[in-house]
Amino acid sequence: MNKKKYFLIYLPCIFAFIIFVCFALVISNKTVQKNTYGQKINAKDTWKKVMADSANKSEISVSVNKEKIKQIQKKAYMSDNLNLMIPMDIVKEYFDCAWYVYDNKRLVIEKGSNVAVMHIGEKKISFNDNEYSLQDKIIKKGDTLYVPETVFTDYFKYKYKWNSELNAAYFTDTAIGNNYLPKRYSYIDKKRSVLPSNQGNMGTCWAFATMTALETSLMPEETYDFSENNLIYNNTLGEDIQDGGDYMMSMAYLMAWKGPVLEKDDPYGSKRTNKQLKPVKHVQEAQIIGEKDYKQIKEMVYKYGGVESSMYMSMNSGDASSVYYNESEYAYCYKGRNKPNHDVVIIGWDDNFPKELFNDESVEENGAFICINSWGRKFGYNGVFYVSYYDDCIGTNNVCYTKVENTDNYNNIYQSDLCGWTGSMGFDGENTAYFANVYKAKTTENIQAVGFYGTNENIKYEVFVCENYKNTNSLSERNHIAASGGLKNKGYYTINLDKKYKITKNKKFAVIVKVTNQKQDRMFKIIPVEMENSDMEGTVDLTDGEGYFSAGGLNWKSAENEQCNICLKAYTN
Repeated sequence: MNKKKYFLIYLPCIFAFIIFVCFALVISNKTVQKNTYGQKINAKDTWKKVMADSANKSEISVSVNKEKIKQIQKKAYMSDNLNLMIPMDIVKEYFDCAWYVYDNKRLVIEKGSNVAVMHIGEKKISFNDNEYSLQDKIIKKGDTLYVPETVFTDYFKYKYKWNSELNAAYFTDTAIGNNYLPKRYSYIDKKRSVLPSNQGNMGTCWAFATMTALETSLMPEETYDFSENNLIYNNTLGEDIQDGGDYMMSMAYLMAWKGPVLEKDDPYGSKRTNKQLKPVKHVQEAQIIGEKDYKQIKEMVYKYGGVESSMYMSMNSGDASSVYYNESEYAYCYKGRNKPNHDVVIIGWDDNFPKELFNDESVEENGAFICINSWGRKFGYNGVFYVSYYDDCIGTNNVCYTKVENTDNYNNIYQSDLCGWTGSMGFDGENTAYFANVYKAKTTENIQAVGFYGTNENIKYEVFVCENYKNTNSLSERNHIAASGGLKNKGYYTINLDKKYKITKNKKFAVIVKVTNQKQDRMFKIIPVEMENSDMEGTVDLTDGEGYFSAGGLNWKSAENEQCNICLKAYTN
């Protein structure tokens, strides 16, 4: 029989098979089955679950506006409805949204003039006061909230594309782009503010600004009253309450896990402090915002918490008056050459605040920051006042506490820089440097993260771990990058490692960081160190660590021989 006859014989069979498959597919989408428990299951839903399980077998890659998101601990996953469930931890940075939780049950997401309100465990969403339904619930796993991608695609106008071959999700912002900040935003309006404190006649505005900024970074989910007294007397850089201070002193205290402690346990005004108190939170990140970078100041307030900022204050108390202050409108603007002498916390802004309300007629345009002071409720409007965008000093020294975690995040901290970042080192003509710290393990445990200061803006870093340190040759044997990335701002950062690195009790280990300053026209001092200088009262302890630095990562010099410690911590569990 020839090939043509074979084809004619099998042709009807082929058509029959195609018809059967099509019929089966149609029926499968409509047929309701029962599982072993007698529950009704749609065959189409079963197929969705199979697809979701397949996607969740490996890590799902997520990119927003062509930037791939690093998901170290909390990862996106696919729901049984084939909706990508997004951890809210990445939303602030990558989706440019403000979000916060009220009463541990109501989630609010804001972007520009758009507001979405959802309840944890429910499928309802209120968007700009209109009620809609979601396919998936808002889920809370541990301390992380997850929302379905439809919140961003259906309501905040993101385009979404799923690539099953790459197991990758892609989001593109098509609505607002960089113009997501509203014209007015205030913690008072959003019920994210804290009550103003009163520093009295002491030079402690810096400590009150630090604790107020820290408290607002946890609002409205958590309400705390932290102790300024403990910060003043328990920091390593000085203990004279009248000497004043700055946010670098606060950062050293917080990053060393000396605090914060509660106000009720160490009340303000006590001349002694309890240095044995344990912190109630661990501050793991603080970003220093560039001078007069108003857009980024607003971004930090919008996404993270109040920005501690300095200004020149011509008054010394809430009872005083000044030509720079319009008391009836709570409006302040200083024009002059005096240096900043007072710290406040920026908790909002109003782009349309009238310039005519400031006493100085030379104020160019409308607009003001909304600031909370530390002179009690009698000053300003219940402790809050406006500072013009055109004030000469506001926004020159700024810090925001962007990562505040519970105290069970790590078991141990290894550190040798209790005075914090007091100096920088580098190599002439070199924009890359290596630095390392060697520690002896307290117990057999795992290194999970490292922490260090970024001394300049736009720094790139690579992190390495030496689990068994023998000598400086061990620092040069780097064959695996444990973490890498970039730092936009100066400040202190905790970097999660790609896996757990085991260290053994009483054995030495090392953590190593390579940093590169991407701006060739900037200073090359990119190694953060703890060293004594004329501006500090504290004493640097050179016996509490073993630090090294290198230009190329091969030949290492001792930091202690240079009379300094390397600012590089290790966090373990």
